Amino acid sequence: MQIIGHRGYPEKAPENTLPSFARAIEAGADMIELDAQVSRDGVPMVIHDDTLSRTTNARRIWPRRHVRVSDCKAVELGKLDAGRWFGPEFAGTRISTLAEALEFIRRRGSVALVERKSGAPKIYTELLGPEAADVVLMSFDWKFLREFHDLAPGIAIGALGPPSHLVNGRKPRRRFRRLSRRWLEDLAGTGASLISWNRQVSAAAIQLAHDRGLKVLVYTTDNIPVSRRLVKAGVDGVITNRVTRIREALLSKI
Repeated sequence: MQIIGHRGYPEKAPENTLPSFARAIEAGADMIELDAQVSRDGVPMVIHDDTLSRTTNARRIWPRRHVRVSDCKAVELGKLDAGRWFGPEFAGTRISTLAEALEFIRRRGSVALVERKSGAPKIYTELLGPEAADVVLMSFDWKFLREFHDLAPGIAIGALGPPSHLVNGRKPRRRFRRLSRRWLEDLAGTGASLISWNRQVSAAAIQLAHDRGLKVLVYTTDNIPVSRRLVKAGVDGVITNRVTRIREALLSKI
């Protein structure tokens, strides 16, 4: 049973920053979940939103209301303050490149669970290389996953769901959000070794996934009774904003 820090430890430090990752690891998180958006010059940067206004001081720097990550070069993004909004003690915290974040997490003996928000498969294969034991790349775009897996079969990937796009590139027709046999059949072509799904998972669906050799993670749960129910149903890990609280609650039941 694994506890995964969602964007690090956003209760204790600004999300998707090195201080947030450090606090999650110190609190006992088994893995660190983070997000990657690609800059104008093709550099994966660690930030969730495709715009900069919520978690940086971009609006003070540029007159436009919503500056996009893809509008800026990596060096410009790296100069923004991504911490003061959370608290004065984090003033000066920067947006890190994905390469910097991975090295930071790796040096502390943890594993990165990277959600690709934008960028072509080749950008990530060039960064990660042909294989990496301490990183998992995830996406809601299952076509992206298939293409990435074809280029770098030695890197573990995770299928986020329900997907935005199926393996064939099409948007899924209206379906239940609950994990089901059909979803599992759809993701078979991605090369994924794990699934990260919403809380609508049943013990039967989890067993079906396990029968296919897939681990099942659930995002994002901060509620103790819900987390305990998910563990009882057989999930392999939960992604949470409240690392200490959820970890202590679940460990007390193991």
